[in-house]
Amino acid sequence: MAVNKPYGDNARVGAVKDRSQVYNPKTDKWVKRDSQTGKFMDVKTTDNKPFKGVRKEK
Repeated sequence: MAVNKPYGDNARVGAVKDRSQVYNPKTDKWVKRDSQTGKFMDVKTTDNKPFKGVRKEK
């Protein structure tokens, strides 16, 4: 039997728009930034894995 999606559970579907991430080797952390303004938004502190669904800068 098919089950409908649980809407409203804050699950992301697809990529996050207007954001990118870059790796900072000095702090050994991933940093998320806004693509339009270029301001840094968040730092991944829990583990050394990149943010999910956010594109990486080259």
